Amino acid sequence: MIKLFVGLGNPGPQYAGTRHNAGFWWIDAVARQLGATLAPERSQQALLARKSVLGLPVWLLQPQTFMNLSGRPVALLARFYKIAPQEILVAHDELDLPPGQAKLKLGGGHAGHNGLRDIHAQLGSGDYWRLRLGIGHPGDKSQVIGWVLGHPAAGDRALIETALARCAEAFDLLAAGQMERATAHIHTTQPPRPKPPKPLDLNAER
Repeated sequence: MIKLFVGLGNPGPQYAGTRHNAGFWWIDAVARQLGATLAPERSQQALLARKSVLGLPVWLLQPQTFMNLSGRPVALLARFYKIAPQEILVAHDELDLPPGQAKLKLGGGHAGHNGLRDIHAQLGSGDYWRLRLGIGHPGDKSQVIGWVLGHPAAGDRALIETALARCAEAFDLLAAGQMERATAHIHTTQPPRPKPPKPLDLNAER
């Protein structure tokens, strides 16, 4: 099961609506769904909430150390509560996915994402789950910094919000460790087609 849910972003109102804060947006969506309140935790340098889900405690965490230093709050909480890397999920913005798409994966490299890079270093492992939230790519590597620290257009933000909601719907599956079912739900980008209506039985009694 997943015990620690982490959303990556930068603190402060100037960053609140930027693409790099997609991980924060998802944790906010989950907190609303659970009726949880994220509160400052100075010892963790984070906003933190604890809830009971399926009779077991889970934590929602938003590091407040800025993106490049995201790992310390994650590692502090994980070590204190003896949470293994495989019991951690980190939600983050993903340049390689278009807005509206999200992907769930276990382990792998950090692909140049500075938040993931620091979590790798602080945990001493890359074997944690990642929820990759698509924000699209500007098309030129030299524009990436401005892109992730910029605000998405209204249409892109709407697509991202749809993906955030879809991923939040999978929260109970994630918390229960039903990762295959969670993956199937998160990776679905189109609603299922409705079943065709059954043909009328003209011989049925009226």
